[in-house]
Amino acid sequence: MSANMIQLLWVSTLQTLYMVGVAALVGTLIGGPLGIFLATSRRGELLSAPNTNRVLGLVVNIARSVPFIILVVSIIPFTRWLVGTSIGTTAAIVPLTIAAAPFIARLVETSIREVDSGLIEAARAMGATPFQIVRKVLVPEAMPGIVLGLTLAVVSLIGYSAMVGAVGGKGLGDLGIRYGYQRFMPDVMLIVVVIMVVLVQFVQSLGEWIAARFDKRAPRNRGR
Repeated sequence: MSANMIQLLWVSTLQTLYMVGVAALVGTLIGGPLGIFLATSRRGELLSAPNTNRVLGLVVNIARSVPFIILVVSIIPFTRWLVGTSIGTTAAIVPLTIAAAPFIARLVETSIREVDSGLIEAARAMGATPFQIVRKVLVPEAMPGIVLGLTLAVVSLIGYSAMVGAVGGKGLGDLGIRYGYQRFMPDVMLIVVVIMVVLVQFVQSLGEWIAARFDKRAPRNRGR
């Protein structure tokens, strides 16, 4: 393999990491609070706002139901308005974030709802406010599940980042399509697949390790 191709692989990998990293961060900043609100705002819950909950839940469901490749194409005018272009790595972050935020919201909501309701009642009995319960009880107790959910979201974003390569999004997907497929270079396609598998494995292992550190029930073998 030529030095030029190695350089292209390196640059494409960095582009993929940039797209996935920024989209995951912004998607978490949007989807995290949204998921917490959805998990605590049904009728009779801590932040009871059933009407708002239903509306936001509907919006989240609609956003999640749109196939990603259709989402990428359909929001091209919005992407161009927001970042000034519809191609390149920065432009690809827009649809990646829009796809990630509702997905993360539902994952966070599920993790929050799995917390034992007895802990909420105990905190209420001690006079904690709803926001104190969310911040000091629900989020810490749900953190292992939230971390695993975010891990799943990042893994999905890695796959989505390959799709945006088909519409000028750069990254490993673009490299695999332009060289591996269009120029009949199967070795390049194979290397792209291997790199993406390694990235997924690394993210999954890191997420599981972090989740275990937050899990109070997990045994800790310190000093061994």
